[in-house]
Amino acid sequence: MNIAFFITPKHESVCLEKDATMRQALEKMEYHRYTAIPIVDKQGRYVGTLTEGDLLWKMKNTPNLTFEGTNKISLKKVPKNMSNHPVSINAEIEEVVDLIMKQNFVPVVDDQEIFVGIITRKSVMSYLRNIAAEEIGNTDNLRSVSSM
Repeated sequence: MNIAFFITPKHESVCLEKDATMRQALEKMEYHRYTAIPIVDKQGRYVGTLTEGDLLWKMKNTPNLTFEGTNKISLKKVPKNMSNHPVSINAEIEEVVDLIMKQNFVPVVDDQEIFVGIITRKSVMSYLRNIAAEEIGNTDNLRSVSSM
């Protein structure tokens, strides 16, 4: 199965340019209540993922850095400790499932490495839940198990 069904397109996703500041990242992540966010370059290519942990470690390891000072630090200067591996728009679902077990989301890129969107763990889990419900034939039993 092709992954197009699962993609949240770029225009519906939240991402940051790599030239953004720590403050912009903190505010965007707080507003959307995200713990990680894709980073793209000026051409729209996926270049990595920024996490709350990356920001916290940068703050911890930067003497005298205040929240006010975060507006002067580019994301390029924030070491990234997590690597969310992207998949091609032409990937099959099996490749995504392998990654989604380790990542909250999987970035999706086209043939030129341009960021086209993300696949969330929630979308894959919902799909798998629906398949399991169909096989079981009783969604009420599956709902009671999933609410535990």
